[in-house]
Amino acid sequence: MAQLCPAARLCPPRPVLAASPANSGEEAGPRLQEVAARDTRIGTGAAGRVTGQRPGCGESRPSRAEGTGPPAGWRSSRVEPMQRLSQKSAGAKTSFFLRGLLPAGRASPLRSFVGDQGGLQESAAQPGSARHGQMMLRNVASSDAIQKHRKSLLDWFSQQPNEERQFGPSFSLDAVHVDPVIRESSLEDILKPSPDPTVQNQLQAPDSRVIGLQNLFDADACGRQVRTVVLYGTVGTGKSTLIKKMVVDWCHGRLPRFEVVVPFSCEDLSQSSGPISLQRLITKKYLHLRKVVPHLGSANLSTLFVLNGLERLNLDFRLASTELCCDPSEPVPPTAIVVNLLRNYLLPEASIIVTTRPSAVRRIPSKFVGRYAEICGFSDTHLQKLYFQLRLSQPGCEEGGAGENNNLVEMLSRNLERHNQIAEACFLPSYCWLVCTTLHFLHYARAVPPAQTLTGIYTSFLRLNFSGEVLDSTDPTQISMMKYVAKTVGKLAHEGVTSRQTCFSEEDLRRCLEGAMKTESELNLLSVFRSDAFRFFLSPCVQPGKEHTFVFTIPAMQEYLAALYVVLGEKKTLGQRVGQEVSELISKVSEDVAVVLSIVSKVLPLRVLPLLFNLLKMFPRYFQRLGSKDRDTIARTMATELFREEDYFNDDVLDQMDSSILGVEGPLRHPDDASDDEVFELFPIFMGGLLSRRNRAILEQLGCSIKNLAAFEIAKAMKKTVIRNGRKGLPPSELMDYLFFLHEFQNERFAAEAVRSLPALNLSSVKMTPLKCAVLASILGTAGHKVEQLNLALCHLDADSLRMLFPVLLRCKTLHLQLNSLGPDACQVIRDLLLHDKCAVSSLRLSDNPLMEQGAQHLAEAIAGNRSLRHLSLLHTSLGDRGVALVARSLAQNQHLQELNVGYNAVTDEAALGLVEVAKQHPTLDKVHLYFNEISEEGKRALQGLRTDRDGVKVLVFLTVGADVSSYWRHILSVARTNLPVWDRDRVQQHLALLLQDLQSSRRQTRNLWKKAKLWRVEREVKGMLGKIQQGAL
Repeated sequence: MAQLCPAARLCPPRPVLAASPANSGEEAGPRLQEVAARDTRIGTGAAGRVTGQRPGCGESRPSRAEGTGPPAGWRSSRVEPMQRLSQKSAGAKTSFFLRGLLPAGRASPLRSFVGDQGGLQESAAQPGSARHGQMMLRNVASSDAIQKHRKSLLDWFSQQPNEERQFGPSFSLDAVHVDPVIRESSLEDILKPSPDPTVQNQLQAPDSRVIGLQNLFDADACGRQVRTVVLYGTVGTGKSTLIKKMVVDWCHGRLPRFEVVVPFSCEDLSQSSGPISLQRLITKKYLHLRKVVPHLGSANLSTLFVLNGLERLNLDFRLASTELCCDPSEPVPPTAIVVNLLRNYLLPEASIIVTTRPSAVRRIPSKFVGRYAEICGFSDTHLQKLYFQLRLSQPGCEEGGAGENNNLVEMLSRNLERHNQIAEACFLPSYCWLVCTTLHFLHYARAVPPAQTLTGIYTSFLRLNFSGEVLDSTDPTQISMMKYVAKTVGKLAHEGVTSRQTCFSEEDLRRCLEGAMKTESELNLLSVFRSDAFRFFLSPCVQPGKEHTFVFTIPAMQEYLAALYVVLGEKKTLGQRVGQEVSELISKVSEDVAVVLSIVSKVLPLRVLPLLFNLLKMFPRYFQRLGSKDRDTIARTMATELFREEDYFNDDVLDQMDSSILGVEGPLRHPDDASDDEVFELFPIFMGGLLSRRNRAILEQLGCSIKNLAAFEIAKAMKKTVIRNGRKGLPPSELMDYLFFLHEFQNERFAAEAVRSLPALNLSSVKMTPLKCAVLASILGTAGHKVEQLNLALCHLDADSLRMLFPVLLRCKTLHLQLNSLGPDACQVIRDLLLHDKCAVSSLRLSDNPLMEQGAQHLAEAIAGNRSLRHLSLLHTSLGDRGVALVARSLAQNQHLQELNVGYNAVTDEAALGLVEVAKQHPTLDKVHLYFNEISEEGKRALQGLRTDRDGVKVLVFLTVGADVSSYWRHILSVARTNLPVWDRDRVQQHLALLLQDLQSSRRQTRNLWKKAKLWRVEREVKGMLGKIQQGAL
């Protein structure tokens, strides 16, 4: 016998039925001849069907029908129906099918067209008739029925899941798609033990063969046609998306190898256990194929069955458990249909592609598999960049403009090139989706209130990957994958959060994953988890010096799972766990024991037993009361983590999230440098978000139930902890985190009570992105109360930001908008704000904004018609003489303004004197600021002499008037010296020169000798600092 190739050794030749002892002898010979003669008369030879062989690697191998066929006796018994079929008219047999598929007037079909398993053979004496039959079957493939099937499949598979529609732009599979890397594998690779049981090596071997999606059914290395392909990969590698892409390609005619594609979801099949035939199963799901079903699997009608998610089915290939079935019309359990399809016994000419997780690959005997292929995700960073480029360039991202989109893609690409941990995470296509969705949420969310929450994004992300997933379908516990993750990986995540740790050793993993194992079943579950989902949550650390440790694939996932671990109540002491088990046991047996004791106590003098048992029944109630204390513990944990003083001066969590994805621009930290303390400020925010009704509903689908009563009790306890701590004065970044927490919690009544308790809102220096503006507007909108003070200085606001915040700004009494980028277009929004009937703004600071003369025109209209404004600061707003003149003319129609600051606006004597003259006539305006302007010394002397009691207005032409200049200016110089390395040195020199000029003028104008001495001392300090800057000493 010729030497077999390795692939042939995996599938050894099967015995030829015609040569078996059961078919030898004098009795078998006439019977086979009779069968052959009858089959020849109907156009298909029994000998060719039973003993037909296909050349293999070096020797003849049996066909697919032989290797899985029944014994010879079974095969001969199938001749009788065919004999009866041959006695009927072939034209009458096929007329019903072809009448619905062929055009009118077509010649009658061939007599040799037979519907036995879709088979079609012609004798050598009828070559023209064979070509005619093949042409007619080609017409079947191009019939209206199949075209309708294509359209139906395209409509179904083109539908995007809720997550795609809710979380920003997405691209349809038939338009743009990035295929993951697919590597051809073998059974030896699957069975080969990994040197590290907790790591899946993503770097492919140099000699590994990459195969395209279109080539999965190409002939193998031995030249045999591949009929069955097993496509496997861990959770998140894109198996389901790849299958959807394959079906969509077929619908568009880009998969010409197959004329009919029939997809099945194994999750759907696992839900029904009643007997059903394959034909009924297909027509039940795909009505348009009812006329094509009798001919599926024929040699000339290539058919592809798609079985997605085989791990959902508990298959048994033993004949004692799953009987043979080759009749597509015979009702059997769905698992039996799948088993016989994979055995190549049911519709043996059909092709099959199966997707599954690695742990379930071995459920299919290797002799039934033609090719193994592993999905390796985006192991090339170029694929990751391509995905991000396509995704972030979709129409839904146009709100930020093309410039911002390109900037995001560029920053993300640079972060990937640095071999950051994010590149390790984006090896999984699922995490690429999460990154794009998070970026869209951070940069393009503009609805008020925001349509999504960060917790909702992560919860929906897990639903996309784990919805309906059972860790092991063969395990009797049927524990959901997500529940198992919350109990094991969640414990590891929580320990890391409490110890401020992000890197975990092998010992840490063993303690959390293997510590509680007691049974064989638990060990099997752990093995399945390590094989299928470990890489989804944990990956090797790429930081130098920590190569043998593990980190969570996405940093925020650690905080999410830690929060889930706590909220689900998995954080229990040993006493609490034992008490819960005893309480459940007593609750289960209490009624039965009570009945037995009542009977026994009537017969025997044991009256004390019912009394003792009633006392014992009190234990579940007492334990339930103790359990309510756990809710207080969760609330206290939330408050403690939310208001940690160590985190007061960190960036807010949204900026932290943005930096973790896009990276931090600047020099890289040296590996020897001490790292900063780990920050876990998302942990309490995720805890609040998981308690929202929407996220609890999604977690219920994942097998992680949070009861309504538990959520209510936690929220009740939070009022005593979170709201009380929130009343303290919080730094701006922490206040933003607190507002974001209230948004994630999604409880309007709780948010309203929380914001009413805040005396003032200071968000100065917080970069107010559109998302943060939407969160602020949404949370403050829940209360509807008057806001005493809102400080939004140096918050990068623009006109769009003011429009989003408009309802909030209306209710603010004191409003700080200085040091932003508000221009003339923003002045239109401010005009509408001040002219609104419900405007409550009494003090408005617009200092250091480029309002210009055009903006002054809008402000003049607002001043003329406003009734609430008392104090207005337009310091350093580039108004000029014309802008100040516009403001002065509007004062004649205003009856309420008390103070106006137009300092540092390049105002000359004429405009300054004109403004003062109007102010003298104003009934309430008693103070005007005109310092740092281009007013002559004579003009300053004239303006400084004005008094409120005599002239009706006081004019401040020097900043130092009425101030303790020594301490005041020393603080200014200290701040300037501290920030000089990061500030523009030319602008610092310009401002210091201006301040020096003001000091000199003020010193000359004042007559108080003591004040002259103070001004001279400060003047000397300013001169010294200005000189050092000019010399480069600072």
